Amino acid sequence: MSNKKVADLRQDYQLDSLEINKVHNDPIQQFDDWFKTALDSNTPEPNAMILATADTKGRPSGRVVLLKGYDERGFVFYTNYESRKGKELLENPFAALVFNWLELQRQIRINGTVTKLDESKALAYFQSRPKGSQIGAWASPQSQVIENRLVLENNVAELIKEYENQEALPKPEHWGGFLVKPESIEFWQGRSSRLHDRLRYQQVEGLWKIERLAP
Repeated sequence: MSNKKVADLRQDYQLDSLEINKVHNDPIQQFDDWFKTALDSNTPEPNAMILATADTKGRPSGRVVLLKGYDERGFVFYTNYESRKGKELLENPFAALVFNWLELQRQIRINGTVTKLDESKALAYFQSRPKGSQIGAWASPQSQVIENRLVLENNVAELIKEYENQEALPKPEHWGGFLVKPESIEFWQGRSSRLHDRLRYQQVEGLWKIERLAP
């Protein structure tokens, strides 16, 4: 594809608007409303979110992970602590999250601090997962170089044999959850001619301040 064809790709957004006098005062409630709308509209994997981290030198990296819970404290996901994202979050406990729901012409950006989730909660979630997913967490040395896929398949075969009579596996010590506690949350609604609506909630002395940002 030529650069001109790439440059000509565009869509004019006209589905909805976002008014500051019609949103919740609490961004978690606003997120809940939008998330439920995404679920009801059959948006594919509405809990898929881009997670951006950075190492101690400020070099960023991003990937898609799955949201596994949210409440007034923040947003929860699970991973291998020895993966790149796990190591970066343990060394530099700040992150950004992005939800992009193209079907609704909506986006949510979250920035905040990160803490490890309580081990008891991580264990409960781990053992609630399908057995194949539990085995996968044990079998994959996430983010490490492996010789070929056979390494993973052999690990899986060994684990299937070892736990053939057990549905709930022990949780690996290197696997658990993170909580992203938001310091700012921005809601973006696509509008015509790229004049999009952007409302940002920001923590100011323990309270949420809502501001409109230029697109």
